[in-house]
Amino acid sequence: MTLDIDEALLEAARAEARQTDRSEAEVVEDVLREHFESRRVSIVDQVWARNGGEALTGDDALALAYKELEAMRRERGEAAKAAS
Repeated sequence: MTLDIDEALLEAARAEARQTDRSEAEVVEDVLREHFESRRVSIVDQVWARNGGEALTGDDALALAYKELEAMRRERGEAAKAAS
């Protein structure tokens, strides 16, 4: 996989790698992992808040899963268009 990364972000990753004695790839992987983990938590928090702390029904959970799948597909499509 090849990524085009903003030069300022790339330099920040390089600096972090030097300061923490890690590779640039490790820094980027850690940042991405943290981002997706925090996003996952925020989605769960939103669901709980919307439902007053009660569990979703099976139908509601399925509807939410499809909604998130559609959103992810839209994001990927927009990213692909922007990259081309």
